[in-house]
Amino acid sequence: MAFTLPDLPYSHDALADAGMSKETLEYHHDIHHKAYVDNGNKLIDGTEWAGKSVEEIVKGTFQKGAVAQSGIFNNASQHWNHSQFWEMMGPKSGAMPGELESRIKDAFGSVDEFKKKFSEAGAGQFGSGWAWLVVDTDGSLKVTKTENGVNPLCYDQTTLLGCDVWEHSYYIDFRNKRPAYLENFLNKLVNWENVAERLSNA
Repeated sequence: MAFTLPDLPYSHDALADAGMSKETLEYHHDIHHKAYVDNGNKLIDGTEWAGKSVEEIVKGTFQKGAVAQSGIFNNASQHWNHSQFWEMMGPKSGAMPGELESRIKDAFGSVDEFKKKFSEAGAGQFGSGWAWLVVDTDGSLKVTKTENGVNPLCYDQTTLLGCDVWEHSYYIDFRNKRPAYLENFLNKLVNWENVAERLSNA
């Protein structure tokens, strides 16, 4: 099926007080994400993937161990990644729901230790990529990182939280300070209710 650019679940200026400017969202959502949608639709047109869901395309075109992925994979995966990313943030970060907090403490020892590991994963991703909190295939919670557009779908993991560490995600607001961007993301931007809902559905 054709890719469609989702609307943001909030206005372009809704996250400004939490550290993500209107200008960033205009570039990131309206230009970068739209390019993945447009390019992906062109690439799948007339192929076996034209009638498939984005999840099926990501899993079906991922080449494990490959140095570089195909154009279809790159655009499909980045479309999926960004569609999740917008939902994982909100203008009011709020408190972490109890069940999620309990699972994170069981897995990492404390919420602060989880945030440290997540930030280290994002800051330590060489070049472009993503940091993730996932439910692994054995049911455990893990922090991972992936290069470029690769995501947890490729490893049959369930995505709970993801942070885009491509420069276009943070350079307008944080310049080259990726660690500061990650800290701000975890403390001010994450919609923990969305993360908790993903966990309950896992």
